[in-house]
Amino acid sequence: MFNLKFGLTDAMTMKLFPGLRLPAFRISRSRGAVAWIGAAMALLLGLAAAPAWAEKAADGDVLAREMLSRAESIRFPEGGFQVDVAITTTQPGSEPDVRAYRILSKGNTQTLVQTTAPAVDRNQILLMRDRDLWAFLPNLSQPIRLPLSQRLTGQVANGDLARANFVGDYEPKILRKERIEGETYQVLQLDAVDKWITYRRVLYWVNTRNARPYKAEFYALSGRLLKTAHYQEFATLGGESRPTRILVEDALRKGHSSVLEYSNMAERDLPDKIFTKDYLKKLSR
Repeated sequence: MFNLKFGLTDAMTMKLFPGLRLPAFRISRSRGAVAWIGAAMALLLGLAAAPAWAEKAADGDVLAREMLSRAESIRFPEGGFQVDVAITTTQPGSEPDVRAYRILSKGNTQTLVQTTAPAVDRNQILLMRDRDLWAFLPNLSQPIRLPLSQRLTGQVANGDLARANFVGDYEPKILRKERIEGETYQVLQLDAVDKWITYRRVLYWVNTRNARPYKAEFYALSGRLLKTAHYQEFATLGGESRPTRILVEDALRKGHSSVLEYSNMAERDLPDKIFTKDYLKKLSR
């Protein structure tokens, strides 16, 4: 008969597994004890190996989030701002349709979109708070609730203007790298965090050299490609170099497209009260 006491000292434990404390245990001749010890050692080895996998996954997630955040800060300021956007929609056999809007935005949860042209639609207002979108029309006493995914004009949905920033609405991950016209792009896959988001999945091309957005593909729940946006004509807007023109091409209807042209961007300190239904009801009277 023999008994062997076997344990990890505090010093050994701290060296191998920081923050982990294990009780000493005893080895005997019984098979059960030997099996138990083997399982315990396997667990220790697993604990030692797990951080490598976790760290690798975490690094990828962090990089994807950083790239998404940088690209979106190029598209729009992080704080409150105002910007004008003209949308020209073209389709085969029809004259171009031109509409204009003024956007007031505070973060990614509060936005006002006011129609400024054509004159017949002037002063129509969209109010977005969190996931809720309301339309205020001059001839109606009560606002109408609308989905973010509903078409606003041409290839542009309500959410494309009212909730345009991808950060917070999508969980990003790096899908692949692509080389296009001498530039390298990370292709990010953006998965909607819930069913209320405008699109269920977006593929987003971001320049690895300067974090500029290059293009985005928007997909339905079924996986079908709905449209593609191309970010073009970078120029100084709101004190930074931003895309001033976005070409949106319909993937389902050939020849149907919309061009969004941004101008007069300025950062503004916007009070929360203007993003309320009560305040907008007063304005629409």
